Amino acid sequence: MFFDHFNYWITVILFVIGLYTVMSRSNLVKKMIGLSIFQIAVFLLYITMGKIEGGTAPIIIDQPDVIYSNPLPHVLILTAIVVGVATTALGLALVVRIKETFGTIDEDEILQMEETK
Repeated sequence: MFFDHFNYWITVILFVIGLYTVMSRSNLVKKMIGLSIFQIAVFLLYITMGKIEGGTAPIIIDQPDVIYSNPLPHVLILTAIVVGVATTALGLALVVRIKETFGTIDEDEILQMEETK
């Protein structure tokens, strides 16, 4: 049973790792890495759902019993990858600005600085 749904298990493991990293770390760069791992888990989930066992590329031929794989999840993931890269770049740029402003990228230290103002 484990090997039948191997992709789904890997997706769940990546979800958990990404979510744990985002929630448990106070370093903003580590949070960005956790967010990227979480995004990769979503990408893997959609790509896994789009593949049909025994399915072929959706090129229409004159055979009535051909099973086609759905190309839509793969196309959506290409767009999501571009958005994910842009989100990560923007997040890292914000981390650089936070470092310049506060002198640290640790969330707990930044919150302490804000409370003492």
